[in-house]
Amino acid sequence: MNSRKAFKSLVLLLFVACSNMVVSAQLGNVEGTISDENGINVPGANIIISELKKGAISDFDGRFSLVGIPAGNYTLNITYLGYADITQEVVVKERETASVSIFITPKTLELDGVEVTGFGLGSQARALNTQRTNMNITNVVATDQIGKFPDANIGDAVKRIPGITMQVDQGEARNIIVRGLSPQLNSVSLNGSRVPSAEGDNRNVQMDLIPADMIQSIEVSKAVTPDMDADALGGSVNLVTRTSPQGFRLSSTLGSGVNFITDKPIINGSFLLGNRSDNGKFGWMVSASYNDNDFGSDNVEAEWSDEFEYYTGSDDVDGEPILEEVDVNPYTSAFEQREYLVQRVRRSLSANFDYRFDANNSIFLKSIYNWRDDRENRFVLQSEILDGEDIEIGDFTVNQGNLTRFPAEITRETKGGIDNSRNKNRRLEDQRMQNYSLGGNHLWGSLKMDWMTSFAKASEERLNERYIVFENEYAVRNDNSSSRYPLMTAENSADADLSNFEYDEVTEENQFTKEEDFNVFVNFEVPSDFFGNGDGSIKFGGRARMKTKLRDNDFFEYDLEDDFPTLADVAQRDLSDTKFLAGSQYVAGSFADEKWLGALDLVDGESVPDEFLRANFNVDENVFAAYAMTNQKITEKLSVLFGLRLEATKVTAVGNSIIDEEDLVGKITEESSYTNVLPGLHLKYDLSDATILRLAWTNTLARPNYEDLVPSLDVVSGDEEIYLGNPELAATTSMNFDVMAEHYFRSVGILSGGLFYKNIDNFIYLSRSETSDDFYGDDTAGFEIFQPLNGDGARIFGAEIAFQRQLDFLPGFARNFSLYLNYTFISSSAEGIKNEDGEDREGIDLPNTTPNTFNASLGYNDKKFSARMSVNFSDAYIDELGGNEFEDRYYDTQLFLDFNASYKITNSLSVYADLNNISNQPLRYFQGVKGRTQQIEFYGRRLTFGLKYDLFKR
Repeated sequence: MNSRKAFKSLVLLLFVACSNMVVSAQLGNVEGTISDENGINVPGANIIISELKKGAISDFDGRFSLVGIPAGNYTLNITYLGYADITQEVVVKERETASVSIFITPKTLELDGVEVTGFGLGSQARALNTQRTNMNITNVVATDQIGKFPDANIGDAVKRIPGITMQVDQGEARNIIVRGLSPQLNSVSLNGSRVPSAEGDNRNVQMDLIPADMIQSIEVSKAVTPDMDADALGGSVNLVTRTSPQGFRLSSTLGSGVNFITDKPIINGSFLLGNRSDNGKFGWMVSASYNDNDFGSDNVEAEWSDEFEYYTGSDDVDGEPILEEVDVNPYTSAFEQREYLVQRVRRSLSANFDYRFDANNSIFLKSIYNWRDDRENRFVLQSEILDGEDIEIGDFTVNQGNLTRFPAEITRETKGGIDNSRNKNRRLEDQRMQNYSLGGNHLWGSLKMDWMTSFAKASEERLNERYIVFENEYAVRNDNSSSRYPLMTAENSADADLSNFEYDEVTEENQFTKEEDFNVFVNFEVPSDFFGNGDGSIKFGGRARMKTKLRDNDFFEYDLEDDFPTLADVAQRDLSDTKFLAGSQYVAGSFADEKWLGALDLVDGESVPDEFLRANFNVDENVFAAYAMTNQKITEKLSVLFGLRLEATKVTAVGNSIIDEEDLVGKITEESSYTNVLPGLHLKYDLSDATILRLAWTNTLARPNYEDLVPSLDVVSGDEEIYLGNPELAATTSMNFDVMAEHYFRSVGILSGGLFYKNIDNFIYLSRSETSDDFYGDDTAGFEIFQPLNGDGARIFGAEIAFQRQLDFLPGFARNFSLYLNYTFISSSAEGIKNEDGEDREGIDLPNTTPNTFNASLGYNDKKFSARMSVNFSDAYIDELGGNEFEDRYYDTQLFLDFNASYKITNSLSVYADLNNISNQPLRYFQGVKGRTQQIEFYGRRLTFGLKYDLFKR
C-alpha cells in the first residue's frame, strides 16, 4: 500500500469519526474505576449495559468510560474472571458524565458440592482478565504473580512468559528475545513511553536494570495494533509501574541472603506508600527499592582452529618464511581462565500522582529513576598459540592428529579501577535510566482524548577503567581430551614463574554512552457502530519521538616498564581456588593486585586512537507517526479491529573518517529518511464466554543499530581492510500472521495454543567484499570491505502452548496445588548470508532463534503457606555467524531450577525464602559443534530470605 492511498484511508476514517461526534452530541456518559477488595485498581474488567449492548474494558489504572449513553436509569454489569459478578445502578443525564467507584470481591467456587477457595489468585486474575479482554494477542504478568517466582529483576520475570528467551549477563537475565528475534528487533516501553538503551552499538534495553518489585504488570504484545509503535518485529513489551490505590497502602520488604560462589552477603529492601484524598480526586504513590549483591563468576574460554602450520627453516626468494601445513584435528588455539569479582548495587525510586478535576478530566505524572553500579575486577590467564612463522619443527607434538604441545604467548591480566569511594579499585559501570511522563484523559461529549508527553534518558559511564598485562612465552600442554573443559598448562612449571612474566602494558580508558528520548502522543476515540451490534469505535492519533544517541570514548596507554619490569616486582593476589566451579584442574595462580593497580598515579599517558575513534558517533533519529483504526462488533461473537499506521523516519548520523585506525581525517555527516505504511487486522471470535479464537495480520519493522548507521570510514592499511558504516540502511520489515485459541477456567486459569509466521525483508547482515580500484585511497585495490547491508529475506514459523490453573478438582489439601506450563517451538531460515569466500550459505537459521523453550512450575497456596518450584529451559541456537560453519558461535542449552516459599505470620506480615539456580546452570557458548566449548561461566547458587509487610485500608 503506497503512502497516498494510506493517507486517503486515514482521512476517510477521520471523516466517519467526526460524523459520529455530531450525531452523539446530545447524549451522556458514564465513567469510573474498578478496584478489588484491597482498593487496588483492576485492569481487564468487563462493564456492560445489557439493554444498550454497550460495554467497556477497564484499563491498567482500573478506569473505564461508556460514552454516547441516552439519558435514563441503567444497571452496570461487571464481570471479572475469579471474582463475583456485581451490578451497579447509575443515572445518566444529557451532556453530563456520571461517575462510579466499584469494588469487586473474589468468589468461592462450588465443585461437586464442595466450596473451593483460591488463595493468592488475585494477581493471576488481573493478568488473565487483561489478556482475555485485549483485542490483540498478548501475554500479561501481574506484579504479585511476579513475586511468586524468585526473580530480582524484570528480565528474570519476563523469561517465564511463553515465547520469551533471555540472554544472561553475570547470571542475570539482560537481553530479551521475543519469538526468536534478536533483542534489538523488539521494543520495550515504560507506561507506554519507550525505554532508551544505554548500549553503545545496538538498541538492546537492559532488562536487568529495573527491579521486579517496582513494576505493577508486564504486557507482551505479540501482535501489535495500529495505535502502537511499529518497531516491534518480534514483539512489544510494556512495563507498567504501580499506580495510586483507592485507599491507603503500605508495603515493605527487608531481606538478606548469600551468594555461595563468594560467600558474600546480599542486602535488599523496598517500600511502597500510597493513598487517595478523602474526596477521591488526588492519588499518590511513592516506592523505592535497594539491592546490594556481591558475587562473581568462574569462567573458561577457548578458540578452536582446524588449521596448523610451522616454519620450515627456509625462506622464499622474497625473504618470506616458507610455512608447512599439518593436518590436525580441531584444537584450542587460544585458552583463557577468568575469575570475576562483581558487586551490583541497584537503586530505584518511583513517584506517581494523579488528579481528577471532574468526571471528564484527569491528569497524571509518572516517574521512575533507576541507578545501578556494577563494580568488577577481572583476572585473566590467557594462552594463545604463536604464529606459524614463530614455530619450528620440534616445537610441537601431534599425536594421532591431536596437537598436544606447542609454544604459546601467555598473559596475566588484571582489570580494575582507581582507588576512590565510587570505583573502590574496581571497574565501575554506572548505568542509569530515568523516565518522566505527564499525561491526561479527557472526555468531551462522546469524544475521548488521551495524551502524554515524556522524557527518558539512559546512560552508561565507565571512568578510569584500568588494565595491566604481563606476558611470557613458553611451551604448553594442550589438553582437549574433554572438549567441554579444555585446558592449557605449562610444560615446564619453572617457565611460569612470576619473574618470567614481563611488563606488557598499563591502560586506562573512559567510556560514555547516552540516549535521550522525547516522546509526545495524542489519541482520540469516538463511538461508531458500523454493524448495529452496540459496541464500536474509531480511534485515531499521532506520535512524535525524537531520539539522540551519543558515544564518546577515549583510551590511554602508559609506559611503566622501567618501574615494574616483571610481575614479581608488583603486589600480587593469588586467585587459585580448589572450589573453582569449572573444576579443580583449573589453577589460576597470581596476578597484579587490584588495590595496587588502583593506587597507581598514572600521568602523561599516550592516546591510542585505534581503540576508540571508530566507536564514537552521534545519531539523531526522529520518528513521526499517524494512525487510524476502528474496532467493531460484526456479530455478537465476532469482533474486528482494522487500521493503518504511517511512520516517517529521519536519521542524521555523524561518524569519523579514519586512516590506519588512528589518523582522524575528519567528520562525516549523512542524512537519510524513509516512510513505512503498516496496515493491521485483528479478529476475535467468542466461541463461548470461556473460549476465544484470535487471528491477526500485522506489519512491523525494526530500525538499524546506531553503530551500523554511522557513516564511518576506517582504512586499515596494515591488514588491508576497510570498515564502512551505512547510513542508507533500510529498516527491516516483517509481515506477520498469528492464530491463537484460548480457553479460560472458572478457577482462574488458561489453556491456550497458537501458530505464528513471520516473513522478514531487508534483514541486516555484515557484508564482506573486495575493492576493485583505489576509490578509498592509494593502493587500496584488493582490500577487504566490511559493511552492514540489507540482505535477502528470512522466515520464522512457530507454535506456542500454555496451561495455567489451580488443581481444584483434586481431593483434600491437594486442591491447593497449581500448575504453570508453557512451551514454544520455532523454526527459522535466513537467505542471502554469505561466507568468507562470498558464497551463499545454505540452511542457516536466523541468529538468536531458539528452537525450543519451556517453562514449568508447581505451586502450593493455602491460607498461610505458599511454595513454588520453577523450571526454565531454552534450547541452543546460533548466536553469531562466523566466516564458515566451523566458526559459528552457538548459545548453549540452559536449564534453570528455582524454589521459593513464604509463610504468613499475620494477614499483613510474612516471611519468605528464595533459592536461585539450584541446577548451577552455567552460561555456555560453543563453536561449530556442541562439544567444543567457546565459553563456560558458572555463577553458583543464591539464597535470599526476609520479611514482607503489606497493609491495605479502603
